[in-house]
Amino acid sequence: MYHVVTQTKDDPASEPAPDPSETDDAQKDADDAPKKERVLHTRIPAVLEAELKSAARALRVPVSNLVRTILEDAVTIADRASEKVEDRLSRAARTVHDERDRLRTKVKPAPTVEAIAYQPVVMAKPSECAECGADIKKGDDAGLVVTAVPGTPRFVCAPCMPGR
Repeated sequence: MYHVVTQTKDDPASEPAPDPSETDDAQKDADDAPKKERVLHTRIPAVLEAELKSAARALRVPVSNLVRTILEDAVTIADRASEKVEDRLSRAARTVHDERDRLRTKVKPAPTVEAIAYQPVVMAKPSECAECGADIKKGDDAGLVVTAVPGTPRFVCAPCMPGR
């Protein structure tokens, strides 16, 4: 009258409860184990249910398999679409950046052409001459380029500043 109960390694009841201090190791083992399917419950309209059941009957597959396939395909398509959009945006950004640099070098007028005056200054911080590109050091005499339109301050070194 006794029943023999055999426990296998796959049987969750045969494994002792994990020690709380070993939860990290148990999580790593669970991550390495093959993925198990999960059940997902969701509410859908009655019309959609009828359409899914009808399509499943026509294809002679269970409704759950049809829904799983549809969801997997939708996720794959969404991933591909987002990758394509990211690629296009990256290419567009590179093109805009390259064109902006190209136009800047073409259109960049000489700073002294826009100048309406030069204000003599003593440099408090190092800078670069807007005319010849020479380094202007802290404490050097220089000229502040004054233009009709306010903008980023530009300086010229003493040799590039016109004399009186």
